[in-house]
Amino acid sequence: MDDDRILERERLQIEQIRELDFEELQVEEVEDQTDSDEDDDGLAAFHSTSHAPVSDNHGADELIFNPAVASLHTYLGEVEDTQNRLDFVDGGTVLKLPLFYLEGVVLFPEATLPLRIFQSSFLAAVERALNQANAPSTIGVIRVYREGAQFKYASVGTTAEIRQYRRLGDGSFNVITRGQQRFRLKRRWTDVEGFPCGEVQIIDEDLPLRTPRDAFGKLVPLSNVRGRHNSSAMSLSTHLRDTDEQSVANSEESFESALSPSEKRLHYSAVDSIMDDWTSSDDDQVVSTSDIQSSGSNPYSSRSIGRLASCQDEEKGQDEQSPNGKKQNRLTSFRENTDLSRFRMAPRAYWPFWAYKMYDSYCLAQRAADLWKQIVGVPNMEAFVSKPDILSFSIASKIPVSESIRQELLELDGVSYRLQREIELLESFDRVRCKHCQTVIARRSDMLVMSSDGPLGAYVNPYGYVHEIMTFYKANDIALTGRPVKKDSWFPGYAWTIANCATCETQLGWLFTATNKKLKPSSFWAVRSSQVADDMR
Repeated sequence: MDDDRILERERLQIEQIRELDFEELQVEEVEDQTDSDEDDDGLAAFHSTSHAPVSDNHGADELIFNPAVASLHTYLGEVEDTQNRLDFVDGGTVLKLPLFYLEGVVLFPEATLPLRIFQSSFLAAVERALNQANAPSTIGVIRVYREGAQFKYASVGTTAEIRQYRRLGDGSFNVITRGQQRFRLKRRWTDVEGFPCGEVQIIDEDLPLRTPRDAFGKLVPLSNVRGRHNSSAMSLSTHLRDTDEQSVANSEESFESALSPSEKRLHYSAVDSIMDDWTSSDDDQVVSTSDIQSSGSNPYSSRSIGRLASCQDEEKGQDEQSPNGKKQNRLTSFRENTDLSRFRMAPRAYWPFWAYKMYDSYCLAQRAADLWKQIVGVPNMEAFVSKPDILSFSIASKIPVSESIRQELLELDGVSYRLQREIELLESFDRVRCKHCQTVIARRSDMLVMSSDGPLGAYVNPYGYVHEIMTFYKANDIALTGRPVKKDSWFPGYAWTIANCATCETQLGWLFTATNKKLKPSSFWAVRSSQVADDMR
């Protein structure tokens, strides 16, 4: 019986190898460049998206590696789709899930995570996940890291849905999961079957906002200041049109009447300081409208002056010797000598447009997508500009930075804040250093995209260890250990060799070399994100 099982396994392995050799290795033939420009599109696309210096002197029979193959994780063999899946749950929902603690891995929503499960306790965890009623086919993924001799657990993780799996003859599982929603870990324990469990609370994600529209569009006309209890919002265009149609007389009774005596004193004090800036030192003559327009940098020019336009002289008969009476005379003189129609068109928000734009999720998304296209290239992020929340997670899951920085991105609440941080990282990312000795391993210009998922991705080795790697066509100060190995390669058509830092001898990753001389690129480096320093400048 055992012999039959061994033979069956060997037969399956032979079939898998044949599939990789003849079917799974998807390559495209490149015609001679001198024949036609269109025939060279494949090589040009590889060159532009991978940042790799491919030679122009390529032959007609050269093969270009298809990055889509790496993202399929074909080394796991055939897998089946799961039947029961969990829809997205509301923020604040508390779930009890099997937990997977992974060292050197940060999972984001929409990112792919492959797993190989051998230990009996974790096999039971997968069985539990596949059959649990409250969250079918769902596990929780938490990053674990070392501080000295101790392990630390992150407080924020991501739920992972088991999309595909395969039960092998020895009872182990090959699993492909996909990140779903962020959660905060409330408590954890060990189940009676020996695997970790946790009570997690799904994070309530904020909605992307177009801040300038919200800041300006929800302001009511000045004549409605008294009715502050009215919560209905007006669009900016309607607001400006209504304001233009109102006369000064109709709007003058709105502002001051809504102020308390103390608020009036503060208001008059601010107005008096503005008047002092606008009038000469030896008389109270009001400056011309053109002079006021030229002072657009004054913080009151779009706010306080607009309010001045609607102020009513409620105490017109008041004694002119009183402080309020003196200021009312100055306000009256200002209204009589100034064309206030231009101020009615000014924005009614405190900060200028550019300040709000700094927190506009859609403006930030476009900026981040443009930087990604300029620096990385693959995959194209333009399709997600209209969905800043998805874009922020997509960039965070693929950006080639250290695992601790990516954990920082995972823990950031707020789409705008996450995008701002990603823009900062993309602008400053230049060098990759060894985490232990700070030796410069590679530069941004050396980056190579070998997977359609992007320059950074997660892969699992035959022993179940998951590694997040970033790929480069060139690396510095790295020493190789052992001979190239074809078996269990993450990239079909390439053999791998262990690569260590030449300075501190820490294992940094692997060198992948093509087994076919016609396959391009002929070699590339895979560096583990867990061995990369936070300083990327």
